[in-house]
Amino acid sequence: MVILAPSVLGADFKHLEREIQTVCNAGAEYIHLDVMDGTFVPSISFGMPLISSIRNCTDKVFDVHMMVKEPYRYIKEIRQCGADLITIHAEACGHLDSTIKVIRKNGAKVGVAINPSTPISTIDLILPQVDMVLIMTVNPGFGGQERISYTLDKVRRLRSRCEERGLSMDIQVDGGVTLDNVREFLEAGANVIVSGSAVFRGDAKQNTTKFLEIFKEYER
Repeated sequence: MVILAPSVLGADFKHLEREIQTVCNAGAEYIHLDVMDGTFVPSISFGMPLISSIRNCTDKVFDVHMMVKEPYRYIKEIRQCGADLITIHAEACGHLDSTIKVIRKNGAKVGVAINPSTPISTIDLILPQVDMVLIMTVNPGFGGQERISYTLDKVRRLRSRCEERGLSMDIQVDGGVTLDNVREFLEAGANVIVSGSAVFRGDAKQNTTKFLEIFKEYER
């Protein structure tokens, strides 16, 4: 199944509830929430109060991407705010296995993210423990960037590695994904697509519909 996960960083925060409901009603299955701490990445975005306040906007999956140093400190609270899937960065965890266990203990699905220049081999040993791998296709911390070209090959190699090992996990891509290039990511093996600007800029309902129409080509 191919899933669209609109990133609220691209939404109009003055009308955030309306923006979320628009994309969900149009067929988006996930809402992608980027939590940035100003330490692991340069930017600061939002945290638990915002996630909690919008949880009742939709019953869709809250896909929380924690761009946070040592995220284990906040897992319980993030889960209590309504996160269904919590993604942590391999580069941000002193003890990745322990943090994965904390997420499981709190009843959420587990995602692990790697930055563009981080080799796939870094997470090879923990692949059987996770539900999703997020391959960052831009350097994390800012929206609206162009994708880094070599990340496409990382998606291919990760999908091939998963198939060799009999792992059916989701592969998510985040950064610079547009209607013009999304087919390349899907053909490489990604099946969870994060996009902020390309969804929310302009007509969010129409943009969501266009993404989903492309996805249907890869679900036959």
